[in-house]
Amino acid sequence: MSTYDVVVVGGGIVGAACAAELAGRGRRVALVERGRVASGTSAHCEGNLLVSDKGPGAELELSKLANDAWSMLADGFREELGDRFPDIEFEAKGGLVVATTDNGAANLLDFAATQRTADVTAEPITLAEARDLEPWLTERVTAAVWYPGDSQVQPTIATEALVALARVRGARILEHHEVVGPLLAGGRLAGVRTTAGEVRGHEVVIAAGPWSGEVASTLGVHLPVRPRRGVVLVTAKMRQRVFHKVYDADYVGAVGSGDLGLMTSSVVESTPGGTVLIGSSREQIGFDDAFRANVLGELATKAISIFPFLAETAVIRSYSGFRPFMPDHLPLIGADARLPGLWHATGHEGAGIGLSLPTASLIGDLMDGVATQIDAAQFSPSRESLAAELEALT
Repeated sequence: MSTYDVVVVGGGIVGAACAAELAGRGRRVALVERGRVASGTSAHCEGNLLVSDKGPGAELELSKLANDAWSMLADGFREELGDRFPDIEFEAKGGLVVATTDNGAANLLDFAATQRTADVTAEPITLAEARDLEPWLTERVTAAVWYPGDSQVQPTIATEALVALARVRGARILEHHEVVGPLLAGGRLAGVRTTAGEVRGHEVVIAAGPWSGEVASTLGVHLPVRPRRGVVLVTAKMRQRVFHKVYDADYVGAVGSGDLGLMTSSVVESTPGGTVLIGSSREQIGFDDAFRANVLGELATKAISIFPFLAETAVIRSYSGFRPFMPDHLPLIGADARLPGLWHATGHEGAGIGLSLPTASLIGDLMDGVATQIDAAQFSPSRESLAAELEALT
């Protein structure tokens, strides 16, 4: 039986990015997925690559690395995969954040000012300038900030591209392998037991998104990752009337909140296929995926407040997904000191698409023992902000 250098658990975009990165560095990698790759959270989201929703701090530092990484991937992935592989639809479209109340305007402008102290381009613009960018925008805007650093990618295709890159770099992709327990050797994790047999590895990376807590539990550690549900509406195809990523200022508060209840805000953008995506909602209800008309109603109402023309637009479907929520709102990236051989790359909540590539780079640098682009201790499972949440080995 082969023993891999690294076993990555989770075939979503973060796991795929880690597998591609580590295989590209010459490691023998197995990517283990309980179902099909790119079938979970990464197939049920919008593909946001945002700096506009993050205040100064560790997550913003990671986000600032992401756009360059995605731009490089978009320019170069076909060198390894060939011209026939589908476009990942990377668009450096920029983001427009608007407020429609006086209080919202003050909060938005204050938040943008703090971001500029962290070298984020956050430009307050007039209503006229905002409507030059988005001619169908409501006239009720009380403040607007332009973020040229916001981008978009098609998340499912991007995940599949990273899986394909991992494969051509030598990684083995093991679908329908659900982790059911650890393989231990001398007090160290030495791989995982799965429903399809043992997969041995010198290091194991949990990158299973909102299911990371469940996977960690099977390996004997507690991890405070919880699912946070989000819903997206999809309109019928139309001529393009939304040209950038546009959202209301309430979105930033929803991202940073730990509230268990339903929170909604308006996030609106077009896709290359001609549809409009409308989000976003957040609620902690476990893995309950039941249809809730009230959530869709709130999303539609708030989207119409930003783009009134949407009132006459048909919604053809909705979809929901679960995001990996962390109580201190920071991802887990790095080695778990409680169990040698165990690593984490999870907890990104709604930012996992954008942060997948720099997360994989951090994991690669930490495993290689070389200097990281930013301070990786900010994301360590041993960080102080998680001390009360983490428990010893069970």
